[in-house]
Amino acid sequence: MGCSSHRMNRRDLLVRAAKGIVGGAAAMSLPAPLLAQVGGAVATRPSAGAPSRAALTTGGSRGDNVFAALKLIEDDIRRALARKKRVLLKPNMVCIHTQLACSHVECLEAVLEFLSPMVKGEIFLGDSPAGGRATEGFEALDYRRLARQYKVRFIDFDDESVDVLHATDHRYHAVPVRAVKLALDPDTFVISSAIPKTHDRAVLTLSLKNIVVGAAVKDPGFRWDGKGTGQSDKMIIHGGPQNQAIHYNLFHLARQLKPDLSILDGFQGMEGNGPCSGTAVEHKVAIASTDWLAADRIATELMGFEFRKVGYLWFAAQAGLGQGDLEQIEVLGEPIARHVKPYCPHETIEEQYKWMTRGA
Repeated sequence: MGCSSHRMNRRDLLVRAAKGIVGGAAAMSLPAPLLAQVGGAVATRPSAGAPSRAALTTGGSRGDNVFAALKLIEDDIRRALARKKRVLLKPNMVCIHTQLACSHVECLEAVLEFLSPMVKGEIFLGDSPAGGRATEGFEALDYRRLARQYKVRFIDFDDESVDVLHATDHRYHAVPVRAVKLALDPDTFVISSAIPKTHDRAVLTLSLKNIVVGAAVKDPGFRWDGKGTGQSDKMIIHGGPQNQAIHYNLFHLARQLKPDLSILDGFQGMEGNGPCSGTAVEHKVAIASTDWLAADRIATELMGFEFRKVGYLWFAAQAGLGQGDLEQIEVLGEPIARHVKPYCPHETIEEQYKWMTRGA
């Protein structure tokens, strides 16, 4: 699918949405054992969960956008924080030498500035990049300077204690996945600070995917190009040699690995061949919500993608893991329709969609 045809389809979708028409779901091509676990036959619209709130802001400063979005939902954040013992700030550091692919230090600075009156102790800031060490990324992306002003403890998930979860492979066999224990601890307030990006396997990478894949660890010698040693449990989440179960695995693991606060810094998003090799979209927006699905749902709309084709998000909506119905999300700040900016999908988008739908 070319970029021009994608944009045309998205405009058509927006017209329908403006008229209040909700499209029916295409038949899922997932095998019966997985589809049954999602909830059987897919409904024609997301399940009705509790109404949620989210903030959408825009402006000429990345940091100001993020800070303003957080202030709009400050009461929600304070209530959620009150039930937790520690805070983990998880940036997206998938490709540590490509700034566009990674959370910007100005975004993280705005988050820490917002949290500083509420959190008296240290805030953990950590990740397990796809390739390379987090410690290298902290230097390359200038994160270390945050410790000059804020109480930040930098951690490499690959050096931390883990628990074992289970994903499925393309044969529908359970496969163990090591995930950092800190992100799984119910006493940890997990913040996903991500970027709206197109993806080469899962259509989009947003706040949930940042946590689920980022929390899975790898052996110290692993390299994504296959020239290193050891393994990466991130590969397991992709669900087979053709990524057949990636959407199911992201959905399934979201029950245990999910953000308590989602922040999507769309000052610059990424389109095309993301999550590392795409090009910049000057979008100038920020999204924040304590409902991760609401945040990712808004981002999907802003990027011009069809929600039901982003499989893991659609499954989560069916299962009531968050609010996926735009009519049930109170959007504070800017209206969504004013800031839709369709992104070009990855060049493999049709190949990705074939694992999700028939006749769509």
